[in-house]
Amino acid sequence: MNTKQTLMAAALAVTCVTGAQAQCLTDAQAADMVANYLAKTPAANPENLSDADGACTRGKVNALLAQRLGKVIGYKAGLTNPAVQKRFNTDKPVWGKLYAGMVLENGAAVDAAFGARPLYEADMLVRVKSAAINHAKTPMEVLEAVDQIIPFVELPDLLVQAPPKLNGAGVSAINVGARLGVAGAPIAVPAYRGERFAMLKSLADMNVSLTDSTGARLGGGKGSDILEHPLNAVVWLAGALAQEGLAMQPGDLISLGSFSPLLPPKSGLSVTATYDGLPGATPVRVTFK
Repeated sequence: MNTKQTLMAAALAVTCVTGAQAQCLTDAQAADMVANYLAKTPAANPENLSDADGACTRGKVNALLAQRLGKVIGYKAGLTNPAVQKRFNTDKPVWGKLYAGMVLENGAAVDAAFGARPLYEADMLVRVKSAAINHAKTPMEVLEAVDQIIPFVELPDLLVQAPPKLNGAGVSAINVGARLGVAGAPIAVPAYRGERFAMLKSLADMNVSLTDSTGARLGGGKGSDILEHPLNAVVWLAGALAQEGLAMQPGDLISLGSFSPLLPPKSGLSVTATYDGLPGATPVRVTFK
């Protein structure tokens, strides 16, 4: 049985659990998409999906990816920046799953063609400490349920033949483009409440920049560009996961979204992300080969 046949058989097996009444991609179409993902070749664009269709398709795609990529290590909240939402003609975030092997060490050298439609962006991770995060309603409640803030350059893959045609549901269908990312040194969440308030303010006020090896600015933004506070991405994610019977677990890594435009890599480019105004944050670097 070839790869596509194996993926189709697996898709058929999970149809009942991804279920739903949504008219999402067929099992064969989902298998094709995952085969393209694994081959790093552009997949057919999902067309005219509703939000429910996108979620249904993501479920099928995730079930297939799990068989190839293994353990889920967390989640990514995507389209959390209004400027990025506008690019994809939507007004709300979406989410996807992160798998083992997706998070690389600071300074990693990555093939510029790491995906079918590779991009890079300034992002941030948090690490879940407590299942209480699933009930968080404020950034402070999120901060109390995580133990690390981690600078992160995400390396998403928009996967499809015509990325400009993707809408929010289409981004959801491709697992929000989860492919790779480079994590910097973690910043421990302080123990005392007063210090936590200071960290919350720093996260909202920080200036995030991407620069090349000459120091030229490639892009960036403020912490508050993500839903007015970056930890609001986790508040949103908790609610979105609960609607599908899912929950974040201690140890999970959560990607918050983009502080910068999504930019295309090129061979020989070295990119550094800095988080000015966030105490303890050190630069994150990735080089494209």
